[in-house]
Amino acid sequence: MPSARRAGSIYRRCECRDGEGKLLGASCPKLKRKSHGAVGLRQELPPTAEGKRRTFRRTGYATVAEAQGDLSRLQAVLELPGDDPVEQQRVGDLLADIARRRADIPQAAEVQRRLGVGVPLDGQTTVAEWLDRWMASKKTRATTLAGYRSHIKVHLKPHLGHYRLDRLNVGHVQAMFDAIADQADVIRAENEARREQEQRARWHRPGRPPAAERERLAAERAKLDAMPPYRRVTGPATRHAIRRTLRTALNAAIAQQLLTFNAAAHVELGSSARPKGLLWTAERVARWRETDQVPSPVMVWTPEQLGQFLDAAEDSRLYAFYHLVAHHGLRRGEGVGADWANVYLDSRPARIDVLTEIVVDGWTPVETQPKTDSSMASVMLDQGTVAVLREHRARQEAERAARLAAGLSWTDTGKVFVAEDGSWLHPDVVSKEFKRLVAAAGLPPINLRDLRHGAAALVKAGGGDIDDASKKLRHSTIVLTADTYMALFQEYEEDLTERAAAAVPRARRSRDAAPAAGAVPQQGPGASQPADADMTDASDGTGGH
Repeated sequence: MPSARRAGSIYRRCECRDGEGKLLGASCPKLKRKSHGAVGLRQELPPTAEGKRRTFRRTGYATVAEAQGDLSRLQAVLELPGDDPVEQQRVGDLLADIARRRADIPQAAEVQRRLGVGVPLDGQTTVAEWLDRWMASKKTRATTLAGYRSHIKVHLKPHLGHYRLDRLNVGHVQAMFDAIADQADVIRAENEARREQEQRARWHRPGRPPAAERERLAAERAKLDAMPPYRRVTGPATRHAIRRTLRTALNAAIAQQLLTFNAAAHVELGSSARPKGLLWTAERVARWRETDQVPSPVMVWTPEQLGQFLDAAEDSRLYAFYHLVAHHGLRRGEGVGADWANVYLDSRPARIDVLTEIVVDGWTPVETQPKTDSSMASVMLDQGTVAVLREHRARQEAERAARLAAGLSWTDTGKVFVAEDGSWLHPDVVSKEFKRLVAAAGLPPINLRDLRHGAAALVKAGGGDIDDASKKLRHSTIVLTADTYMALFQEYEEDLTERAAAAVPRARRSRDAAPAAGAVPQQGPGASQPADADMTDASDGTGGH
């Protein structure tokens, strides 16, 4: 039965009884008086899932007008689902629960908002339920979704999932981030303790340790085995990323009128400044070799160190990949996702159009477009890189011919950098090969992404400025470039300043050399003066200017 035709009425009910103690009900003669009995309402509801009829009843109203107001509100809510039996049952469940709890009858507009988005109509949606529903509706890059899922699973659900969505406040969210920061301190301390224990459990001298030391080392290794393993610290940048995820999810709830306030937008977090890029200067390299500590998360090789790496990597099958990234700043996914169809080696100037990339969703490679419009751009290539890519293409064609001649399969993907059988090159392969080559060359450590950062340093070394670096790396804003590379550019600035000053030829004597006789006039009364000295005595008032 459509909700518009469900029966509803207003009635009076009294507690008068006859001589046998039975309620008189509608036969009570006093009901004719307007002030006698309590006013009540009755409204038929949609049936249960099993098809049983149910009725909303409520008494205790002081006036008929008050009861009529609630009845009208009930009927407005019942009109919302139309003839949809599933939605009718949801509305019926809501009103039956309200009747049981004697709760206030909600406004139709409030129920309509919840009815349209599929959340529980009683307003008791939890944060966890909303996050699941929000994730199911998201249509974005696989890597972005993977980040959202990680934040929700590891942090948001454990800390906030049990709260009702409409009751989530700033205090709840702040408590979560305080707990994450406290846990990070604990993990950091445990990691440091394990690092120190590893040193105690290791024999640091040449040769085999003596029997007494072997016994001690065995005890130290037993202690090491009992310690927690290394864990990743949730640092300030990750905490800000978690807040962005929560803020985006709550904004979606606000857009659907389930909330009016975003608690994540008002949480106090510490600074999440980007790590500064630093050069591997001789002093830093010496300190690293002594302490095994890296000064910054973003470390950049000098041009000389980069040259040593490229020399050591020339025999690697992926040499052309590292050469391209080092000189032109492609991201890892952009490099492995590059197509030969978008490489123009015979053009003037030669270029590669960055239009696709291969990223990892969990462990599965996924081809997608670059994340931002500024990343989808042409990258001009120098003639040295053009020559490297020509050699790489010839080597790739030779690999293909050799496999086919041997009766092995070859997958024509059209990618510039491929696996041994022509299929997509997994991004993790280039990272692992890079670490192996760095270690073999004995160079101070950097990440593969730092090779891209080094391209910014080459811009400065070539005489460019921060704006040139921003264009080279295809950043969406120069602020992003400055935040990461200003410290690096300042280090280069000092070096360039000294070299610029040294470029001016001078015949000047050293400051430490003694002055020639007579070069400095003698001081004091009676001192002899050069013949051309001004002998006027200003004290007599005749020679002053």
